[in-house]
Amino acid sequence: MRLRPGQQVASTVDGTRMIVVRAPAAEVELRCGGAPMVDAGQAAAPTATADPALRDGTRLGKRYADEDLGIELLCTKPGDGTVEANGVALRIKAAKPLPASD
Repeated sequence: MRLRPGQQVASTVDGTRMIVVRAPAAEVELRCGGAPMVDAGQAAAPTATADPALRDGTRLGKRYADEDLGIELLCTKPGDGTVEANGVALRIKAAKPLPASD
């Protein structure tokens, strides 16, 4: 799938929905719970279930990223599935430390 910033994607196995914050130039295979994610405009009600081995879940308001791949997603609706890009699980992006006020 060719991603672009601002695009909304949805899981086909649970309620997960995400917005693309940063997209790589190349095409990406985006999956949630072991099943492909689709453009949110094409999403229907989930009919399948997530792979039991890929049920780490997503958290509302958290950013999921892979710096090597150059992708960052913002979770707008949480779900049970693990989000993957090209077979690599995306991890929650750590917050930047604030400067000292001394």
